[in-house]
Amino acid sequence: MLYWLIDLSTSFPAFNVFRYITFRTGGAMVTGALFVFMFGPWIIDNLRLRQGKGQPIRTDGPQSHLVSKKGTPTMGGLMILSGLTVGTVLWANPLNPYVWIVLAVTLGFGFVGFYDDYMKVTKQTHAGISGRTRLLIEFTIAGAACFALVWLGRAPLSSSLVIPFFKEVMLNLGWAFVAFGAFVVVGAGNAVNLTDGLDGLAIVPVMIAAASFGLISYLAGNAVFAEYLQINYVAGTGELAVLCGALLGAGLGFLWFNAPPASIFMGDTGSLALGGMLGSIAVAVKHEIVLAVIGGLFVLEAVSVIVQVASFKLTGKRVFKMAPIHHHFEQKGWTEPQIVIRFWIIAVMLALAGLSTLKLR
Repeated sequence: MLYWLIDLSTSFPAFNVFRYITFRTGGAMVTGALFVFMFGPWIIDNLRLRQGKGQPIRTDGPQSHLVSKKGTPTMGGLMILSGLTVGTVLWANPLNPYVWIVLAVTLGFGFVGFYDDYMKVTKQTHAGISGRTRLLIEFTIAGAACFALVWLGRAPLSSSLVIPFFKEVMLNLGWAFVAFGAFVVVGAGNAVNLTDGLDGLAIVPVMIAAASFGLISYLAGNAVFAEYLQINYVAGTGELAVLCGALLGAGLGFLWFNAPPASIFMGDTGSLALGGMLGSIAVAVKHEIVLAVIGGLFVLEAVSVIVQVASFKLTGKRVFKMAPIHHHFEQKGWTEPQIVIRFWIIAVMLALAGLSTLKLR
């Protein structure tokens, strides 16, 4: 919305700053943070009033959670999505289709997560939407978005899988890339969802990944920087940095209330939405494999669940004391702050490793 102030730059030169993605990214970050800080307490009070007992706590999980987390409201993702949306609408270029595609995936996944949280809270059970129904809706949203991204982009790049560390190696999947891209988006959404199990555990790695992909988006959407780094130039994707900035700001605001002991949980409302957002940005900027590196912590959490389930079904034995893996370390005696901070450190290291692929080509 503020992007239109560029039209006044001929009369008021100061408005020329709205041309710059970096300036608008900073503006979106500040806007997202201020929105959550201002309206966060009101949202928390209303959710606590409406939810009563709060998010159901797993009885088969760490016993300390039954005491420390009981009664804490969920659906805190509404805070993040509100700040993210306001920051994006105010500061992003409204004519950029990538902005609306990624925002549609984010809000679409957020709606799925919201309904899942609603079912759990109202029925006071861990069984929300059935797994098959949820995945079907997620794949429908992600598939439509990836179809739009392939149609919008430049062939054959838009339908190709780019291999990091190589300058010109691409696997052209044709329209099959839509299915692959949808898998990336859905996988990212559910991986972040599995990570969201301790206070502050998911939001900080999400912000780290968002900062990384904000930089990647800016570089991939700039012809000069893309040529210098020898990465694929995808016109228009630089604007996605504004969304990443809005997420960073909203995430910082949410962390203020989610820091231990949490006043509110993100819930599926936030975790599914933010994971879907990261996945769709990775597909848009052609860095799907790099997402697996930068978001390696989310991959580890998802793999730990897959391994645990497969091992138990095939052998009757469990590999981990409990899955996802952060609960395994809880059962081993690590305190919640130890796990959260150490996982944050891992997320930073993985982000640096992922960003190094921009130059190692």
